[in-house]
Amino acid sequence: MAPSPAVGSVLAGLEGTRTWQEQLYRELHRHPELSHQEHRTAGLVAHRLRAAGYDVHEGVGGTGVVGLLRNGEGPVVLLRADMDALPVREATGLPYASAVTAPDADGNEVPVMHACGHDVHVACLAGAAQLLADGREHWSGSVVLVCQPAEETGDGARGMVEGGLRELVPTPQVALAQHVMPLPAGRVGTRPGPALSAADSMRITLYGRGAHGSMPHAAVDPVVLAAMVVVRLQTVVSREVPPGETAVLTVGSIRAGTTSNVIPGEAVLQLNVRTYTDATRTTVLDAIQRIVRAECAASNCPREPEFELFDRFPLTDNDAAATDRVASAFGEFFGDRAGPVGQQSASEDFSDIPVALGVPYTYWFIGGIDPGRYEEAAQAGRVSQDVPVNHSADFAPVVQPTLDTGTQALVVAALAWLAAGHPDGAGHSSSGVGAGGASG
Repeated sequence: MAPSPAVGSVLAGLEGTRTWQEQLYRELHRHPELSHQEHRTAGLVAHRLRAAGYDVHEGVGGTGVVGLLRNGEGPVVLLRADMDALPVREATGLPYASAVTAPDADGNEVPVMHACGHDVHVACLAGAAQLLADGREHWSGSVVLVCQPAEETGDGARGMVEGGLRELVPTPQVALAQHVMPLPAGRVGTRPGPALSAADSMRITLYGRGAHGSMPHAAVDPVVLAAMVVVRLQTVVSREVPPGETAVLTVGSIRAGTTSNVIPGEAVLQLNVRTYTDATRTTVLDAIQRIVRAECAASNCPREPEFELFDRFPLTDNDAAATDRVASAFGEFFGDRAGPVGQQSASEDFSDIPVALGVPYTYWFIGGIDPGRYEEAAQAGRVSQDVPVNHSADFAPVVQPTLDTGTQALVVAALAWLAAGHPDGAGHSSSGVGAGGASG
């Protein structure tokens, strides 16, 4: 089935937005900003939205930006993009590569890079905002645009809700978002149900008893204890999570001691857990505490260990009906470039917004890797080795067709609701599974 006339009419303006959109993307990539520091990015976004005719609210939840375009009676659709970058030193060699450094939350000067593609998300949202504003005669309803800070720290979406988002905009019928991934550029992937994992980061402090390195009998060695904990934690997923469930437990940091001949008094572990159900999440987190406490008891530690949960990300659990509607629209527009995609073990905080608003949501993926490069790696069986992934210093989505695809996807998904009751929306199928074609 062909796309609705509204889609073709609104996207007819894409060629006119492409030039400034690509310039905006390069500008964002060259000037990334860390979580909660996205002042320049927010200003660029606010300027773009105002110029397109949106009512704009700045400073929502810190640096968040909200745009609202009312266009008569009809559904309200929320579109969201995240704005923050990462403390990564860029190694892409691009002419618009970042050379930025900035103080992090602890005051340390760190390199900054858009290593996760949030610059793509912002540029695509800005382009979609302009196209929907210019093509408003082809749809009716309201568009809410949310440019969110601090996705990487997992508290930006929650901060915007607590900062008054609910009071600033009408309640949407659906919330929509996307993420660029290491898939062939031009592809679009959807998935109903759990699509991105919940994530919990935990800091564990193990208390031993320090002593001279020559007198281990006088110590309770937290380094040996930490080693035993790390080894034992490897059994949580393999022996306590049912084989049909998916979970990841990674110990990413161990810190203990300062020199070779001193047994320290404590060790600090930092670990990360990824799960797709509340039951598995509880199982894993409970097992961690049980194992750590038991190992501390076995080592005769003088104090109980301490546990601190931080950087918690919710499960991204796509609404089945909303995902079906978007997948159908994508199938009509993109053809075999759209299709299903598997679960991703990455995590997001986007769902905090629709959950707080009490509305359904769906979150999809677009490719950002040069198709030729991806195919070459796939043919050689070296995708994981040769295709840079998100958070890598080499991650750099190709400008096109990545921006075009992300912009088209946002417009097509929004119009699946906004054009449904408009004369130009006649012929659009609002349900059914999207056309086939693997998403990489």
